[in-house]
Amino acid sequence: MDDVRPVAAGRRARVERNTKETRIAAAVDLDGSGAYSVATGIGFLDHMLEQLSRHSLIDLTLKAEGDLHIDFHHTTEDSGYAIGEAVSRALGDRRGIRRYGHAYIPMDETLTRVALDASNRPYLVWQVAFTRPKLGDFDTELFKEWFQAFAQSAGLTLHVQNLYGENNHHIAESCFKGLAQALRDAVAIDPRKADAVPSTKGVLGGSL
Repeated sequence: MDDVRPVAAGRRARVERNTKETRIAAAVDLDGSGAYSVATGIGFLDHMLEQLSRHSLIDLTLKAEGDLHIDFHHTTEDSGYAIGEAVSRALGDRRGIRRYGHAYIPMDETLTRVALDASNRPYLVWQVAFTRPKLGDFDTELFKEWFQAFAQSAGLTLHVQNLYGENNHHIAESCFKGLAQALRDAVAIDPRKADAVPSTKGVLGGSL
């Protein structure tokens, strides 16, 4: 059951996602300062979501309990769905947003490019390759699952490309930081068009 409460000041939303596999509560404030409280039971995922909050300036609270005795898949994927849904709800009809954002993120030997359109038309292009199957206990293939779930529920056309890099930690972290920077720009209010949906159709979503 989703619980989204309107807030007078700021764009905020809270979502609860409960299944037989996970129980997740997520809350965001798009006009925050990058404050976070994240607990998924997966250390590396927590670290990445903290980076997402800090660099997007979106306040994020996330509490997840999942079937970690099986693996990290369900908790990782469902956290992406829950955070993305909260972002989408907080955006409302997306009136006044800048809509587009992009970032190049260097981390030592690594460079990653992220571009997104908050179009309400979900699509993920993922051009990221890892040279190791795991980072600690975390399966590197799950990074794509998180980004896919997030893009789907947030309503983003999202392109993530690792241009080059060797260290798998740097590659993963640069993807999340790139998303954060691009999202920060895309959801920002354009003061010149704060009363308008950024589309000639007058609505975001549906066909091109």
